[in-house]
Amino acid sequence: MTKAEFIMQVASKSGLSQKDTNEVIKAALDTISQVLQDKDSISFVGFGSFSTVQRASRVSKIPSTGESIQVPAKTAVKFKVGKELKESVANR
Repeated sequence: MTKAEFIMQVASKSGLSQKDTNEVIKAALDTISQVLQDKDSISFVGFGSFSTVQRASRVSKIPSTGESIQVPAKTAVKFKVGKELKESVANR
């Protein structure tokens, strides 16, 4: 599903126009991004939670050459699925 298809489906279920729906979705995604940039977490009961995790630096190898490279430490986004979503997908 593309973003445009998602917006059309949410608009039809909510009764909002596609333009208003697009603005709401953009605002929600911007808010989630800001929360994660602030290294905080956000939880939607039944759906799941987004958080950040610190990945340590490590040494990795390039498979084609066997050369070792240093991969720097970084902050990554983690999603933990909620019970209701997990069950609804598993029982479909």
